[in-house]
Amino acid sequence: MLLVGGASTRFGSPKALALVGGCTLAERAWRLLGDACEERIAVGKRHDGLDLPFSLLDDGTDVRAPLAGLVAGLRAARHELAVVIPVDMPFLTAAALHELADACRDVAVPQSGPLPGAYARTALPALERALACDRLALRDAIAGLDVAIVELDASVLANVNTPDDVQRL
Repeated sequence: MLLVGGASTRFGSPKALALVGGCTLAERAWRLLGDACEERIAVGKRHDGLDLPFSLLDDGTDVRAPLAGLVAGLRAARHELAVVIPVDMPFLTAAALHELADACRDVAVPQSGPLPGAYARTALPALERALACDRLALRDAIAGLDVAIVELDASVLANVNTPDDVQRL
């Protein structure tokens, strides 16, 4: 599952459309999911009007939080386990995604936090409750679940927060 949305307040424009090596962050992430997974779902807000080369599942909320996309994606997924990545992590690898998936109980996350992560359908009720109560922080939403921490190489977890980050890439 690719989480495309986000206010991109620090970035100043949609991160999904930022170019890295001649390819948008969204295209890079979508290709990674194709290499690593049997099913791909991109989740965001259709009304953002992003010109993406793949279809987008609208998360159906006014909320700007990864939790909203995660809940919508897990509801739509055909499989019992979803690897979830944000659009702004261009160095993620298929191997890292497989490590997360292999370790997943209810949830598996790297040492840095809840995204990227692997989320089992068993986590969905707790995630839905958190969303319904407007507790939008993923860390809080997964606190009562069986969470595995996977030590991933820090280099694959680098994310893009500003246009300067893109330039450094």
